[in-house]
Amino acid sequence: MTKSIAIIGGGIVGATAAYYLTRFGHQITVYDEGTGQATSAAAGIICPWLSKRRNKSWYRLAAGGAAFYQQLLTDLEEDHQDTSFYHKSGALLLKKKASSTEEQYQIGLGRRKDAPEIGELKILTQEELTQLLPTLQQQENALYVEGGARVDGSSLVESLLHYVQNQGGSVRHEKASLIKENERYTIQINKEKTSYDVIILAAGAWLPQILEPLGWEVDIRGQKGQLAVLQTDDVNNGHLPVIMPEGEIDVLPVGDGKVFVGATHENDKGYDLTIDETIVNQMIKSGETLFSRLKDAKLIERKVGTRAYTSDFSPFFGYLPQQETVLTASGLGSSGLTTGPFIGYQLALLANGQETTVSSSDYLPDYYLTFIDTNIC
Repeated sequence: MTKSIAIIGGGIVGATAAYYLTRFGHQITVYDEGTGQATSAAAGIICPWLSKRRNKSWYRLAAGGAAFYQQLLTDLEEDHQDTSFYHKSGALLLKKKASSTEEQYQIGLGRRKDAPEIGELKILTQEELTQLLPTLQQQENALYVEGGARVDGSSLVESLLHYVQNQGGSVRHEKASLIKENERYTIQINKEKTSYDVIILAAGAWLPQILEPLGWEVDIRGQKGQLAVLQTDDVNNGHLPVIMPEGEIDVLPVGDGKVFVGATHENDKGYDLTIDETIVNQMIKSGETLFSRLKDAKLIERKVGTRAYTSDFSPFFGYLPQQETVLTASGLGSSGLTTGPFIGYQLALLANGQETTVSSSDYLPDYYLTFIDTNIC
């Protein structure tokens, strides 16, 4: 049965949910105001397998998300959509100590049994590293991960929503509010109210602004991320691996001479979307210490967005507590481009009346959303 489904949030989660629900035959309307999407300011590295985070539930979701890209690419190609947003470039992890490189190597070997997407793992000699990246400043410890990839989040969202619109779905660049009437949630824009069979809240860090006016307590905080885009003279840099040094600043050659440097993790500036030139310049200098070609590069773009974090740094997805027609997801943090499409797909399965492909009990919204004031509604 065809359902009318509204999605608030047209970022990576909402766009993926919209895409698959359109494929499932439903009528989709996406509402996105376009403010502060984390997708817009994400570096876009897909390489979760060597993380030392102890949260096993997060790792299952991240590894599942990395593997899911192959299904997503296949589906989009079948639908004649652009898939150039994804490039399996390999990843280069730089460590200060040889023991740290060996530790990461052993982690990768152990996880490759369940995640063959990792591909070849190799500790590079200084000579091999110089051959791979001649302009990389001297490094003694590097681990190459063949399966590492980079994703252009904005282009991915564009491909997903392009299909939705081509199939008769709607993308409205307006601010939508959630209201409750007669014990049922519906969508309101200005004074216009529209009811849907299912509503999906995929607003990322902005979920509190949607739910708190209705009496919900939301365990989500915003984290500001800034990213610098540089233009170098190496127009053939698209084949180079992403560079992941210790710390939060990564370097991503993305083709046509462009290089992404970033992104920041600014907890105290969560919803501030102004560009901080001092911080951008600090990022660029950090990149220059790694990649000498950046010293003569031109800054051509600055990006900023807000990531969503929960208090325990775990994402969640599923039904709004005690609701059967409202689904939600948030808390993806800095791994949004890794886990986002996978979570969006899970939401689409639930909205379609199907079982998820990952155990949803580990990611229930009930742990992070609490209804506290019945008088507000």
